[in-house]
Amino acid sequence: MCMRKITKIILHCSATPEGKDYSVETIRKWHLKRGWRDIGYHFVIQRDGEVDEGRPIEQTGAHVKGHNHDSIGICYIGGVEAEKKNGEWVAKDTRTCEQKEALEELLLELKEQYPLAKIHGHNEFSSKSCPCFNAREEYEWISVM
Repeated sequence: MCMRKITKIILHCSATPEGKDYSVETIRKWHLKRGWRDIGYHFVIQRDGEVDEGRPIEQTGAHVKGHNHDSIGICYIGGVEAEKKNGEWVAKDTRTCEQKEALEELLLELKEQYPLAKIHGHNEFSSKSCPCFNAREEYEWISVM
């Protein structure tokens, strides 16, 4: 299979409650239910910092409409407060120290493999809050390497 030209690494959150774990298999089931052929993300970062592989990186993801062909999707578990407020989930950067460390390591590895890639948050391409922090600003130092 030919390797795709990667120009974007797009960060996401799972939009799941703070403090709760979710497996790649659980997310895969959610995405299959939506009619997708696999999990939409290439990597999922667990709360303990474990990095799980999702969709093979050689395959186009399903994580940002109109930007999947030239991007890699990374999702961290979390992204909303532990409890709903007034019946609604409230967006929150819930990354653990372990997730932040694992994400930084993964971004550095991917940037080495795909030097043209710039780091973005899903919220730059959508009205969603995801990933619940300013990814472009936080990781600009990696994007410009």
